[in-house]
Amino acid sequence: MNATYKDRYGLPLSAQGQEAAEYYMEGIDCALALTTGAPAGLEAAIAADPGFAMAHIALAREFQYRGNIPEAQASKFKALQCMDGVTRRERQHIEALVRAVDGDGPGALALIREHVQEFPRDAFLLKQADGPFGLIGFGGGQDRLEANFALLESVAEAYGDDCGFLSAYAFAQNELGSHEKARRLVQRALELQPHSGHSAHTMAHVFFETGDHSGGAEFLDGWLPAFPRQAQIYSHLTWHLALFQLACDHPDHVLELYNQTLNPEVCPGVPLIALCDAAALLWRHDLYGLPRPTGSREAVAAFAARTFPRAGITFGDVHCALAYAAAGDIEALTQLTTQLRERLAQGKVPASEVVPALVEALAAFAHGDYESAVQYLEPVADQVVRVGGSNAQREVFEDTLLQAYLRAGHYAQAENLLRQRLARRPSARDTLWLQQAQSGHQADRGRNGG
Repeated sequence: MNATYKDRYGLPLSAQGQEAAEYYMEGIDCALALTTGAPAGLEAAIAADPGFAMAHIALAREFQYRGNIPEAQASKFKALQCMDGVTRRERQHIEALVRAVDGDGPGALALIREHVQEFPRDAFLLKQADGPFGLIGFGGGQDRLEANFALLESVAEAYGDDCGFLSAYAFAQNELGSHEKARRLVQRALELQPHSGHSAHTMAHVFFETGDHSGGAEFLDGWLPAFPRQAQIYSHLTWHLALFQLACDHPDHVLELYNQTLNPEVCPGVPLIALCDAAALLWRHDLYGLPRPTGSREAVAAFAARTFPRAGITFGDVHCALAYAAAGDIEALTQLTTQLRERLAQGKVPASEVVPALVEALAAFAHGDYESAVQYLEPVADQVVRVGGSNAQREVFEDTLLQAYLRAGHYAQAENLLRQRLARRPSARDTLWLQQAQSGHQADRGRNGG
C-alpha cells in the first residue's frame, strides 16, 4: 500500500482513499483538543477503509482511555491484522500503542521516546506520553514533571505555532512554576483555536497556580457554555470551576455544579475522571467544614467500588481511598491496602510505598486518629507527585496533612508548610489556617512557659 495521503502534521498515511484519511485526521484533531468526535471520526475512517491500521490502533487507545477494555483489545487486534503495507513510521507508532493498550506503560514510553526523536511531529503518539494522565505522569517517577517537560522541549522546534503543542508545552511549564511563560503560550493557543478543551484546561491551571481564583471562575464561566457537555474534559473543567468557586467562598454554586455535572451518577466524563473529581472535591468539603450533598458519601464510595473493584490504577486507587474514607468504610480501605501491598510485593505499583501510605493515612484521618495520619503522610509528602495527576489534583493530600497537623496540635509544622504554600500563591483559606496555626503555636508556648 502506498502512503499517498498526509496527516495535519505532514506525516504520510497508509489509507485507502481521501475519505478515510480525512476522517482519521478529524478524529485525531478531536482527541488532541480533548473535545467530542474522536471515536466517531476514527470509526468513520474505518468504515471508509476497514484495513486502516492507524485508525484501528488510535480507536483502541481511545477505548482504553474510556475504560472500554474489551473494545480496546478488539481494535488493537484488528490493527495488528492490518499491518501489511504500512510505513516504518506507522509500524513503530502502532507497536508503541499496542504496548500501551496492553498495559506495558514503561515499554510503550521507551518506544515513544525513541520514535519522536526521529518523528517529532507524530502528535498523537507524543500525546500518549505527555500530561498528568500520560505515560510519564502515571509512570511513578519522582522527577516526572521535569521528564515530561524535557520530552516536550526536545521536540518543540518541530511544532512552531501549533495550538495543541502550545497547550501541552504551557501546561508542563506551569506545573514547574513558569506561570507567566505558560500564560503567554496558552493565550496564543486559544487565539489559534478558541474552543480547544486542552487549551482551556491549561489556562485553568495557570489561574489556579497563580492564585487568581476569581479570574479562573470568570474565565470558565464564560468559556464552558459553548463547549459540548459530552466532551471528555467538560466535567473536569467543571471541577476546576468548582475549585475556583470554593476558593471564592461560593459553596452554594459548588453544590449546584456537583449536582448538575460532578455527581458520578450523572457525570459525562470517563469513570476515572468522574471518581477522582467527585471524591477530591467532596473530601475538600469535609476538610473545610462545608456541607456535602445528601447521600454523597455513600454514593461516591459505591461508585468507586463498582468501577474500580480492585487496585491497579494508582491515581484511581488513592481516590478510591478518599471515597471510602469519607464514607467511613474501613473494611474497603483495609481491603484496598491489602491489595496494594500484594501488588507492591510483585513490583506492580510504580509509585511504590507512597500509595499504601496515603491510603493508611486517609484511614487514620477518617478514624479521627490525626497523629497516625501525620505519621503516615509526613514521610511521603514530598513524593506524592509520584501518584500522577496535576499539582491542583494532588493538593488535596497536602490539605489533608495540614488539617492533620492542626487537629493533632502540630502547629509549628502546619505554620511552616502554610508559609511555603502562601509564598507560591495567595489563598484566603491558607491565610486563615495560618492564623489558626499561629494561635495554637502561641498557646502552646504560653502553656509551656515559652
